[in-house]
Amino acid sequence: MLKEKFFESLKQLIVTIEEKQNDGITKAAQVIADAMADGKCVHIYDTGHMLNSELINRAGGLTAFRALNISLHVENNVRKRPRDPGADRSMAGLMHFSLKQSNVHPGDVLIIGSVSGKSVSPVDLAIAAKEFGAYIIAMTSVEYSSQLKSEHPTGKRLFEAADLVLDNCAPPLDAMVEVPGQEIGICPASGISAATIMWAVKAQVVELLIEKNKKPSILKSINNPGSDVFNEDAYRSYEETGC
Repeated sequence: MLKEKFFESLKQLIVTIEEKQNDGITKAAQVIADAMADGKCVHIYDTGHMLNSELINRAGGLTAFRALNISLHVENNVRKRPRDPGADRSMAGLMHFSLKQSNVHPGDVLIIGSVSGKSVSPVDLAIAAKEFGAYIIAMTSVEYSSQLKSEHPTGKRLFEAADLVLDNCAPPLDAMVEVPGQEIGICPASGISAATIMWAVKAQVVELLIEKNKKPSILKSINNPGSDVFNEDAYRSYEETGC
């Protein structure tokens, strides 16, 4: 029964995405295709819900979508002591410094994925990258995020800090299937939804690039004989043209 409920919920999720996110998908594809045609780059920063693994270096995908990974590691193994509750431990401002070390340039497109959109890092990155002149596309759950308080000092959530919002249409708490007798649902919507939306975006990006007489660099499955040479050419073409 739960399996059937999952498939029913999944079908409805796809229908909802097609009905409510079509305009956003079209706009996102146009922005990305224009940027690529102009030699700009497309960056993806994801908080762990599929985008980085789903969209990058995949057969049938574009070489132009590249991950932006930012990390801070502090090693300080002293004896355990209680933390000062009044100490300022906010990470706000870190992304501005990080972008100085990155290859994000004005006119680039940055796609930021965060289901809740309330954490400091994605909001801070959106604000800083806009200051750098990048165009920000947020992938988030607007309904869920709207119910949450931002952890960023500005009080903004991701959907409030982006230039364009792609709503993954995930319900609050993300789970699509209620389990009788349990307090929590199962089968999160956000990962599948984000992948669906972004593959739709990519499909339209390819169409728009072809209309611009630009050849998109698309990858073949590495399991296909000769794909290694084909993919090397695709990566080389991307480096030379941005497409």
